[in-house]
Amino acid sequence: MLAMDQGVVEDWLSEFKTLPDSAISTYAASLKDKGSLVPALYKVIRENYSDLLEPVCHQLFEFYRSGVPQLQRFTLQFLPELLWSLLSASAARDPHTSGCIEALLLGIYNLEIVDKDGQSKVLCFTVPSLSKPSVYHEPSAIGSMALTEGALANHGLSRVVYSGPHLQRETFTAQNRFEVLTFLLLCYNAALSYVTSTSLQSLCQLSSRVCICGYPRQQMRRYKGISTRLTVTSEFLVQLITGIHYALCNGEVELGSKALDDVLYRAQLELFPEALLVGNAIKSSLHGAALKSNNKEGARSIQVEITPTSSRISRNAVTSLSIRGHRWKRHESQEVSVDGDAALGGVAIPEISVTGVGGERMANGDSLRPRPDGRAQLDGDALGASCEVSLDHRGHDSGTRSQEVRRQKSVRRMVENEGSGSASTGRSQY
Repeated sequence: MLAMDQGVVEDWLSEFKTLPDSAISTYAASLKDKGSLVPALYKVIRENYSDLLEPVCHQLFEFYRSGVPQLQRFTLQFLPELLWSLLSASAARDPHTSGCIEALLLGIYNLEIVDKDGQSKVLCFTVPSLSKPSVYHEPSAIGSMALTEGALANHGLSRVVYSGPHLQRETFTAQNRFEVLTFLLLCYNAALSYVTSTSLQSLCQLSSRVCICGYPRQQMRRYKGISTRLTVTSEFLVQLITGIHYALCNGEVELGSKALDDVLYRAQLELFPEALLVGNAIKSSLHGAALKSNNKEGARSIQVEITPTSSRISRNAVTSLSIRGHRWKRHESQEVSVDGDAALGGVAIPEISVTGVGGERMANGDSLRPRPDGRAQLDGDALGASCEVSLDHRGHDSGTRSQEVRRQKSVRRMVENEGSGSASTGRSQY
């Protein structure tokens, strides 16, 4: 470690100890302007035998215990590097070098699992109901449904607990190590929008190292660190994937892609269904997406696909009114078809449109020619004779369906008479 970096860390340690309580918030806001402090602290954490490691861990814990959000976020940005230092020390069976790091992580854990009153904290979420509006839908735009809004409201809202309550821990053991580390990563992911790009890079490196150490992929990655396999849990990998997803969408495309592949590689070896499900879903959603590879200082976000808007749902909704209209049209067409088949014995009759005007083409290829008396003549070889159809729109609009059916039957009788006359003529000639 360079003497300049060591001097920066020593000044930081002495500065905070002399601050009065009234100046802590001002000091917390000025930490982001200390550009050389964060890289120097990373070097201290990476050197397990540094003399400054213990006072640095103590100061970071004081930051977190102060309750000032800016100071807590400042401590959380070093969490991935602290986790890797702890895991690598435990894999090397050298607990003496990681004692202060264990104390820092356990202190943060014990502070986070309780609320301000000292009660165990339970993290939960509520399953949304279709009867309540959200950013994805409006209940009024869904249309007529068998389950009305009142019926859905009677079901109530489901409350799902995803973390807690947790027990206080005084030391790390093989049984509780990843329970504590998983919860710490959950706290880190809750503050992802405030961490720096250096912290996101450290998270991606942590994910790759934990997943490939001791496996053949370590040689492919050319990582020359520890070669001992580290035990992981499915919940721990899911929290890693959550942070990697954010890093992928906020400038760390190369490191994030490698880290995601390494986590999926380890999840396949361990047969962790949760990690495989989340990781493959994120990987599929990123195919073809325009990731922001160069924008590391812009607005922080995560790319997601939004479901169809309420306007699209409302246009295609099936209501009771549309069902009644559809049934009326189908019933009318069936009545006309039955009457026609009974009159002609199953012989198809060409369609005759009564709404055409002079010179317009009709559905069966015939045309209507206007006449001076306001009636139109229909030309067609299929009928064998000219037949006249009224164009009086007022009479048509005011008539009932029974009149229309009788008109169609009269036309069919004319066709039958013409057909029987032609048949008798042919027999006499023969």
